[in-house]
Amino acid sequence: QVQLVESGGGSVQPGGSLRVSCAASAHIFSTYCMGWFRQVSGEKREGVASRDVDGVMDYAKSVQGRFTLSQDNAKNTLYLQMDNLKPEDTAMYYCAVALMSGRCSGDYLAKFGHWDQGTQVTVSS
Repeated sequence: QVQLVESGGGSVQPGGSLRVSCAASAHIFSTYCMGWFRQVSGEKREGVASRDVDGVMDYAKSVQGRFTLSQDNAKNTLYLQMDNLKPEDTAMYYCAVALMSGRCSGDYLAKFGHWDQGTQVTVSS
C-alpha cells in the first residue's frame, strides 16, 4: 500500500510563494517516480512536476521557471517550491507516485499515479 504524507499549501496573493512537501517510505521514495498534479473542481487533472528515479526533474510548461522540485533524501521527502504564483495556479495539489522506474512526467502521474488527499493552493488578491 502506498502511503504519502503531504503538507503545506494555503492561500497567498499573486506573486507570492508557497511550498508543499510529500513524504514517503524510503522504498517508495528511492524506487519510483514522484511528483505532483493539480486539479480544479470539475476540470481534468493537470500534471505539474515530477522526479524520476534518476533524479531527472520534469515540469509542465505552465509552471516552468516558477516551480522547483527539491528533495531531502534523509527525510524521504520531496518538495515543490512555488514562486511567482498566479491566480490560475489555484487548485488542489496532489502528491503522487507512479509504481514504475522509467522516465515519467506530471501528466503520467495524473493518469496512472497513486495519490494522497491533496492540499489546497489558493492564489487570490
